[in-house]
Amino acid sequence: MNRVTVSHAGDERLAVIIEENGSESRHEVTATAAQVDRIAAGRDPADLVEASIRFLLDRESKESIMARFDLDTISRFFPEYETTIAEYL
Repeated sequence: MNRVTVSHAGDERLAVIIEENGSESRHEVTATAAQVDRIAAGRDPADLVEASIRFLLDRESKESIMARFDLDTISRFFPEYETTIAEYL
């Protein structure tokens, strides 16, 4: 089981730590107000980022997740992201 910790890192950036089996990976995700409104209106950006990381973990290992990216990047690799993210929120 993965443990995902999300904290605000300033501006529209969020720091993510994924812990699994005694190892961890660190990521920085940018979630602009416009992206949050479009993808999950009314939700806290940290909640959306955590859900987005869980979405990614269902599709790839923590080591495969980019170190830095913004929410729009996910849709480029996984077109179903915006239509299925509500299942993770």
